[in-house]
Amino acid sequence: MIIVGLTGSIGMGKSTAASMLRRMRVAVFDADEIVHRVLAPGGAAVDLVEAAFPGTRREDGAIDRRLLGAHVFGAPAALTRLEAILHPMVAKAEARFLAQARARREPLAVLDIPLLYESRGAARCDYVIVVSAPAMVQRQRVLRRPGMTEARLQAILRQQMPDAEKRRRADFVVPTGLDRSLSLRRLRRIVAMLRDPATRPKPRPTVCRYSRGRSR
Repeated sequence: MIIVGLTGSIGMGKSTAASMLRRMRVAVFDADEIVHRVLAPGGAAVDLVEAAFPGTRREDGAIDRRLLGAHVFGAPAALTRLEAILHPMVAKAEARFLAQARARREPLAVLDIPLLYESRGAARCDYVIVVSAPAMVQRQRVLRRPGMTEARLQAILRQQMPDAEKRRRADFVVPTGLDRSLSLRRLRRIVAMLRDPATRPKPRPTVCRYSRGRSR
């Protein structure tokens, strides 16, 4: 099974690309969805996060992500504590997803991970797709989000690998700054190429630990 990382900086259209891939019947793992789930009422991370960051639990039992963000944004030590709680849960869910995809004999599985390069997750993948748009388009998209400011956007960008570097490292780049039909056509070509052993490019030297040594 071929494992593909899907990533991109904030506001680059990664969620839209993931939706397109699902419509192509590609198995997609959404790391953000797992984080939302474990922070929801009754979620596996709620008690641990509340203990580490008191006052972040809402009345409905969920963790208030806005309050949690205030604790960790710009605070590396606090962010490390949070990641120590969340990352093992996401990793367990990812391993379960891949095992299920392999059992279904999926030819292709996609790991939708926002900070794939920053977390060194690309080493787990055979190929990486980066979604990218011009900086002006990115800024317009992000500033439309509730509560977002120019200062916060710039602070987020400083914590992320630059888009140019992500594009340089990627196996495939999908432009998302023009229209969706262009992005869709590009994704369709990539999926068709990877599903066909005759057209599939040689993987990068550092392949995914889940597929190393296994039949593809």
